[in-house]
Amino acid sequence: MLWTVVGDELSREAARRAAREELLDRRYDEAQPPLLARIVGRVLREIGELLTKAAGNAPGGRLGLLVFFGLLALFATVVIVRLGPSRNGSEGALFETGRVLTAADHRALAEQAAGAGQWAEAVRERLRAVVRELESRGVLEPRPGRTAGEVARDGGRALPALTEPLRRGTTVFDEVWYGGRTADAASYTVLQDLDRAVSESRMVAL
Repeated sequence: MLWTVVGDELSREAARRAAREELLDRRYDEAQPPLLARIVGRVLREIGELLTKAAGNAPGGRLGLLVFFGLLALFATVVIVRLGPSRNGSEGALFETGRVLTAADHRALAEQAAGAGQWAEAVRERLRAVVRELESRGVLEPRPGRTAGEVARDGGRALPALTEPLRRGTTVFDEVWYGGRTADAASYTVLQDLDRAVSESRMVAL
């Protein structure tokens, strides 16, 4: 590299040109961190500065800020679990343990819930009435722990004409009880139609 010397000092133009050529040397580029690493580092530094400022204003300082973020994460987790696609990740049993009610009993409970605007309960009780009707007429074998999906599968296998109504009714039930869907009068109507179709169908014992 040639430097122009005026007397014992570099001329200003020569100095600028020399510095520019030196900085263009590939060794400087190779010594720099990758672009992504530099961006991430800058973002992390800015976040750290924001947290430091927030900690200074938050009650309890850094400890108070950590507690706040911990509670916020816990709240978000609860919301996601309760309102996510599935509340418990799998179907639950349609019936609870205890006294076994008849189809008529479940229909009465369903109508009572519907009259009070408790549509989710009405949907569940009406589907229970459907299952008890199928069991009492020999289409389904009484079995504790049966899920709505199994009702649709086993009932549709025994009564192909009811395959679609059973699928539609059990889907509404699952969406309401395990999918976070809000039940309404239309939801209950689907189960009423299913119950009517089952009651009016000619049953064939298993």
